[in-house]
Amino acid sequence: MQPGFTVSVIVSENLTKYYGRTVGVRDLTLRVPEGEVFGFLGPNGSGKTTTIRVLVGLLRPTGGNARIFGLDTWRDSHRVKVDVGYLPGDLRLYHWLTARSAFEVVGRIRGRDLTSNGRRLADMFDLDLDVRVRTMSRGTRQKLGLVLALVHEPKLLILDEPTSGLDPIMQERLKDHIRGLASRGHTVFFSSHSLSEVQHVCDRVAIVRNGRLVAHESLDTLRGRAMREVSIRWHTARAADVPIAPDFLEVHHRMDRQWQCALHGSVPELIRWIAGKPVADLSIGQPDLDSVFRRYYDEEAVEP
Repeated sequence: MQPGFTVSVIVSENLTKYYGRTVGVRDLTLRVPEGEVFGFLGPNGSGKTTTIRVLVGLLRPTGGNARIFGLDTWRDSHRVKVDVGYLPGDLRLYHWLTARSAFEVVGRIRGRDLTSNGRRLADMFDLDLDVRVRTMSRGTRQKLGLVLALVHEPKLLILDEPTSGLDPIMQERLKDHIRGLASRGHTVFFSSHSLSEVQHVCDRVAIVRNGRLVAHESLDTLRGRAMREVSIRWHTARAADVPIAPDFLEVHHRMDRQWQCALHGSVPELIRWIAGKPVADLSIGQPDLDSVFRRYYDEEAVEP
């Protein structure tokens, strides 16, 4: 392989899926490089799950195409599935299954012994091997689904809302494991409805709305666009009445000497504006990535 050459594990070109006259996804073009954790974002009904079902060969596209490892996801779905781990958003498991019996069943399907790796993952997620699905909580069923998606160490992991039902500790364990997979060259396609949820694990994200791609950016680019909460305390109440806020600083609340603001520009812009003014204290919060996410959904849809 030539230096600087990147293999795309997932490629979709003008991918389109209709349900009758209803658009599931339209003209979706994506490339997901090998070894990347890729965030796929949108609210319910935006087209995320439709796209994922096409990628894992459960739906045939109406138009365009999707390829994984260079293979067509519909015509070659049986070959694609060999190296893919998948957690559906609507996880359904047989009520009689336990984690132990599930490892045996999946192992027979995949033609390999998965018991040892399954036990290791079950320990990581605090999953009892002998509890039946019918008596599991929602969060425990989610953990079993994750372990089954991971147990065969797939080259590509496709997760549809994977943290649903997980407590914060389990969410962090999952994210740590995902980062470890990516560092070893595995690729992760991580669907979520929250940009803040994926900000510490993903390299890039795509945002879909009404079945269409509305953004495809690196996290660093999105952080540069994100709003920050700013608090300014002036030396005196009179000093607080004098300045006129610049366009990039939206003042939500003024009380005595205090301004509570939203910064829509850059921090250097703010520092330049405030320099030399009678400011007693300044506090600048972290970028609010969900504000960027909401902005894409508040704006009018742009037709291609």
